[in-house]
Amino acid sequence: MEQALGIGGSSASSSSTASSSTSITASSSVSSATATSSATVVDGSNTTAPLLSVAAAIPTRSQPPISPLVSSVSASLPISAPVAPVASAVPAVNATGNSTQPRAVFAHVLVGNLYNYTVDNWAKDIALAASKGIDAFALNVGADSWEPSQVANAYAAAGQYNAKRPVPNANTSSTTNSTTISPFKLFLSFDMSSIPCSSASNVQTLQTYIKTYANDTSQMMYNGRMLISTFAGESCTFGANSLNQAWINAVKPQNGSLPAVSFIPSFFVDPKTFPNLTVIDGAFHWNSGWPMGNYNISFTPDVSYISNLGTRTYMGAVSPWFFTHYGVDTFNKNFIYRGDDWLWAQRWEMLIQNRTSVPLTEIVSWNDFGESHYIGPIEGIQPMSQAWVNGFDHQGWLDLMQYYITAYKTGSYPTITKDRVFLWGRLYPVNATAPKDSVGKPDNWPWTQDYLWAVTLLTAPANVTLSCGSSSQKTLVPAGLSKLKLKLSASCSVKATVMRNSTTALSFAPAGFNFNTRPSSYNFNAFVAASPA
Repeated sequence: MEQALGIGGSSASSSSTASSSTSITASSSVSSATATSSATVVDGSNTTAPLLSVAAAIPTRSQPPISPLVSSVSASLPISAPVAPVASAVPAVNATGNSTQPRAVFAHVLVGNLYNYTVDNWAKDIALAASKGIDAFALNVGADSWEPSQVANAYAAAGQYNAKRPVPNANTSSTTNSTTISPFKLFLSFDMSSIPCSSASNVQTLQTYIKTYANDTSQMMYNGRMLISTFAGESCTFGANSLNQAWINAVKPQNGSLPAVSFIPSFFVDPKTFPNLTVIDGAFHWNSGWPMGNYNISFTPDVSYISNLGTRTYMGAVSPWFFTHYGVDTFNKNFIYRGDDWLWAQRWEMLIQNRTSVPLTEIVSWNDFGESHYIGPIEGIQPMSQAWVNGFDHQGWLDLMQYYITAYKTGSYPTITKDRVFLWGRLYPVNATAPKDSVGKPDNWPWTQDYLWAVTLLTAPANVTLSCGSSSQKTLVPAGLSKLKLKLSASCSVKATVMRNSTTALSFAPAGFNFNTRPSSYNFNAFVAASPA
């Protein structure tokens, strides 16, 4: 029997018919120690986790314009083991205003997938996002002629939400959850894979948006200026002879015709060029949300941005998954990024551990169905992604995200008041074949393994059993947040049970979470489920 140390020195023992197929991680504070293999332990007496030693080149990612019509439990380090503070390896960000403006979390919204949205649709999404701790939507806008009207709908909905949101009563000592009283904001993220940007006249599209919403009460401000961002834009010239001058002309013209902006784009460039890009006030690292190869996620790519930005603002990405399955007759995008080893949880924990260097975080995404990293409701107009999206709701990730967002913003994990279990994974074996799927197996398919990924939030220690058919794993899990996994091999239905003092505290068998060894297509999307709140 193997033991993994839990919170405060308690132990988590595990017994299994396949002991090499399960892993556990526990956490209760914004600090951690690293364990061998896949087991890690969080210990409040330590400061932070060391950086993972993974370095990789960051390739660019292209996204086609969207048309609405196209539409082994391992022994851990002792709790007393020394760890290297992240702060010693990651330069602190001291950009003006970062110390006075609280950390914020945004969600990337593809306006191009919302052709049929009304103000009421936007209002529902805004209310849901705000209730989970998200501060603003980054509105990815492209070149489609109908998109400005949807942006207007979004700002109208945000204005309505902010006018009606609950506010603290100054005459009482009662407190209200901050996620329900903070105003919800919006900002523009120009999709430069869609918007033309070769001629000087192309600046008009961007500048019209900026002028229209600069004074809107729902506009996100950062360091006292209008926040704007991009997806891509590193190839834009706007008629200028350099990237820096191109974007000065577009968003910071020297004639003073635009309001002051805080420009934090996602340019796919070598971060060593940042010192020459005086136009940017920071940078958003889009590809920091996933490992870009067959390895676990690391904070190393973030460090490359942070160290080259100097005192300017760094915005990190967090994403739960990535799978896209378009054939050569459509967008010709058929690949995965590695989402194994609780990517959604691991990435949030890295951002929390390094929160002093990451003042802004953007979730990728709220509704990018084509790439399977959506966390919002499946609504709007899908970009021909129904084959791998329908039936794969991802909103089960929202409450887990909210738990992490609180820690990211405050520096402390919130108190757990109810046992919860979060489950996700693919429904089909990685080695299975689907002869009728003409698109074929996605590139990078060997990067993923057949596991059920689980995160538990427990009010007190308990035995947690993960099962799927004959595969079953019982683990004594400490209070707090823990990660577990279960190897999947035969067709089966997933179930999780929490037992405490010989009593069933929670039994969760999510409908539809069925692993099937004979898939009809190469669907590498994640099935996600959360026990009731």
